[in-house]
Amino acid sequence: MSWAAAGAMQVLALAAAPILPGLVQSLKARLQGRRGPGPLQPFRELARLWQRSVVAPEGAGVAYRMAPAVIASSLIVAVLMVPFAGEGLGWPAGTDALVLISLLALGRVAAAASAWDTGNGFALMGAARDLTFAVAGEALLVLVLLVAALPAGSTDLGAMWSAAAGVGAWDEPARWCGAFGMALVVVLETGRQPIDNPDTHLELTMVHEGPLLEHAGRDLALLQWAAAARHLLVIALAVGLYLPHPAAFWPAVGAMVAGAVVVVIGLALLETWQVKMRVLAVPRLLAAGSVVTLAGLVTWLAGAS
Repeated sequence: MSWAAAGAMQVLALAAAPILPGLVQSLKARLQGRRGPGPLQPFRELARLWQRSVVAPEGAGVAYRMAPAVIASSLIVAVLMVPFAGEGLGWPAGTDALVLISLLALGRVAAAASAWDTGNGFALMGAARDLTFAVAGEALLVLVLLVAALPAGSTDLGAMWSAAAGVGAWDEPARWCGAFGMALVVVLETGRQPIDNPDTHLELTMVHEGPLLEHAGRDLALLQWAAAARHLLVIALAVGLYLPHPAAFWPAVGAMVAGAVVVVIGLALLETWQVKMRVLAVPRLLAAGSVVTLAGLVTWLAGAS
């Protein structure tokens, strides 16, 4: 019955996704000596927004109107592809890592198209920065998943999850290099400092929040939920592919929850310690992560030959 439990975990993850950014914000406030919002604050925000009507800017076209549904749908399918604790239900989309990358890219393109459709200058600025980061960020994500796929001999997420079980995989330098790249992917995809500052709504500095400026009501609720689901997705990948965990299902479930807590604490500490870096420095940081991850890939191939 582990497959049924895994399916229940996937559905539960879709509903509970906002708890992760809520925990990061709450922990960060405590570390900074503030009371801050509680971990459940994102749920309150989503409930408040869902009760409000949608307000579209004048002249908005189909790209703007379809963006929230496209982004939320792509994240739903992506989360259902993740084999939590190595088990899944075999959804029609499959569990291939390359399909997962495509779904994340689809959501990013839909957000950018929505910003271009409205023509809002600040939304366009945020979308342009997001796409600039994506050039290096998606290449890094491909390399990170490729390093995790090498021990499994497949890009199937279930096989990759199983190959990462235990501590034997950490004997390879490639695993350490990939873990460094995965850490950068988590910071990028969750929109955390030093790459982005999720607490600010200053138009000149925002990145991920920029394309959301023209949305309201239920559309904004869908977009904020999708951002939380992206948190969940990349943290689940980081824990399942780059943190030690048992091979058995139920011990792996416990290890995954513990690993997610570790990553959340790490994000809160990083945001407390680091300030936002300059926009032009972010691609260089991601490129450095790609170089390190590529070096790990080379060491694996050299050892295999």
